[in-house]
Amino acid sequence: MKLNNLQTKEKKKSKIRPGRGIGSGKGKTSGRGHKGQKSRSGVAIKSFEGGQMPLYRRLPKRGFKSFNNKNKKTTAVLNISKIQEIIIKKKLPTNSILTLSVLKKANLINKKYNRLKILSMGDIKEKFDIEVNSISGQAKEKIEKSGGKVSLIK
Repeated sequence: MKLNNLQTKEKKKSKIRPGRGIGSGKGKTSGRGHKGQKSRSGVAIKSFEGGQMPLYRRLPKRGFKSFNNKNKKTTAVLNISKIQEIIIKKKLPTNSILTLSVLKKANLINKKYNRLKILSMGDIKEKFDIEVNSISGQAKEKIEKSGGKVSLIK
């Protein structure tokens, strides 16, 4: 046996028990310093990252919502099935062009909307003409197939 063949037994790291006397290395103030918020128990400084720029300040601000924007374009979206219901219940004058203003006057659409969009969900059996700001391709196809006309407003 030689000295270079000897193996030492690895020592297990002892668990640090704060507040157990000066000799323990974490005695008296237990590594918390003197006084102040951080020395008390149960208190944490929220979102403080040790002087590093906090996450909520690192990320860019996004979005803006103006409640006073008079030029805001709000779009009323109607499905063909809803228009079919309106025609069946005869809430609109017959043989007239269906427009946003006509729908507003009949109280079928809220007054806040200033654009009209038609989507293709449902079937249409009646013939009617309509003026819209935008329309889906399938909806236009269905209306024209039933004999109606679609005119786009910009």
